[in-house]
Amino acid sequence: MKFKSKFVAFLKLVFPSTTPEVLLFMVFLAAYGTLASVIAINYRIIFDNRIPWDAYFSFDNRAIVMTGGGFERHPLANYFFNLLRNAGMQISGGKYNSDFRLFLAWCSTVTLSLSLVQIYKYLKNIIRLPVHICVFLVVFFSFFSTSILLSFTPETYTYTLFLLVLFNYYAALKIRNQEKISAAALALATVSVGGLTITNAAKVFVPVLFEKDLFRNWRKLGNAFFRSLTAVGVFVLLYLNRLNFDIERIFTKTAAQYDKFSDPKVTPLWDMVVSWFWGGNMLFPGFVIRDYHNAKGFEYKALFMEVYNSPLPYIFTGLMFLLFVMGYVRNFRNRLVQTVMLGFALDIMIHVVLKFGLHTSYIYGGHFIFAVPIMLGWLLCSLRHWRRVFTGVFALMLLLFAYLCVNNVFRMQEFFSFLNAFYI
Repeated sequence: MKFKSKFVAFLKLVFPSTTPEVLLFMVFLAAYGTLASVIAINYRIIFDNRIPWDAYFSFDNRAIVMTGGGFERHPLANYFFNLLRNAGMQISGGKYNSDFRLFLAWCSTVTLSLSLVQIYKYLKNIIRLPVHICVFLVVFFSFFSTSILLSFTPETYTYTLFLLVLFNYYAALKIRNQEKISAAALALATVSVGGLTITNAAKVFVPVLFEKDLFRNWRKLGNAFFRSLTAVGVFVLLYLNRLNFDIERIFTKTAAQYDKFSDPKVTPLWDMVVSWFWGGNMLFPGFVIRDYHNAKGFEYKALFMEVYNSPLPYIFTGLMFLLFVMGYVRNFRNRLVQTVMLGFALDIMIHVVLKFGLHTSYIYGGHFIFAVPIMLGWLLCSLRHWRRVFTGVFALMLLLFAYLCVNNVFRMQEFFSFLNAFYI
């Protein structure tokens, strides 16, 4: 009976379990599923066996699906994507055709829809906002460029987004109830989240720092250290087992990857941060088409994001940043807010400070951009007793949402023009 109750609790944690959650999930499935189906059936951009990477916005669809990506960044992703690819091949009859693409796209659609449900759960059950506010913030996030792209893109970011939001929600429940996160949960989260993208493994241990009286009780501190060490040990053993315990390969390959993806670009640093790291994961900039070819000489067109070229997008990103910071400042003493922000700070360190992948940081949004609706939720929660201020801030969010929708729908039309020109 104890196992059964835990299993039921796990299902309620992961999947929609209330009427609003089910309705949201079905709406997102219908909307994203339509988009994913149209792209997968009519165009070959989601998966073309001749195009290894960069067909659109630097996503490495084929490389990820076929191999799980490089072991230095995605140490255990190959196991997951081997299962995903084999399942797709069974459905498509062993061919890389539209059925195969449709399967990959719908896996992304389902995963992204579940991610949005997790954000709703956080807003409703952790922040305890009214249902209509929760729905608005989730729909707001659903129009982010990251959400739209990941809804049909078979990449590690799609699944990392779901796992990170799920773990943040689970950890928030534990912290709120003054419970500790078990060693099994830490190990499972480290292997799954860190296995898809190794830098995200560190985020799993952030909530442990905020367990009740951790630094006031040596016994609790030792227990937390043991649980964390166990999780790290399991992850390291699985990682080294994949490499046949050749540790030198890790350092050599990691150094090479950092040198490759952290070179300074022509675009000013501040504009890469604003237009790509921060803004590009919410509001589509303009697009630019470039010529590419694979190692065997096959030439193809690739689509990339430009920096913003008018005042309005900068105003949008500036106002979003202001609201984001306000949410953090007004809830600075809240342990749950700090767990989200420390995870976000890790991505700032990697991409902004160390400049790793900053020139294409619009693809990394699945690692951190979910912090935006959560922080907006905490901001509205902190203003609930100041009716006039609350109304003003909410009205501003509505205006920003309207502009986001118009801009991103227009840019997706440009994306389809690109598909019709080069990927039919």
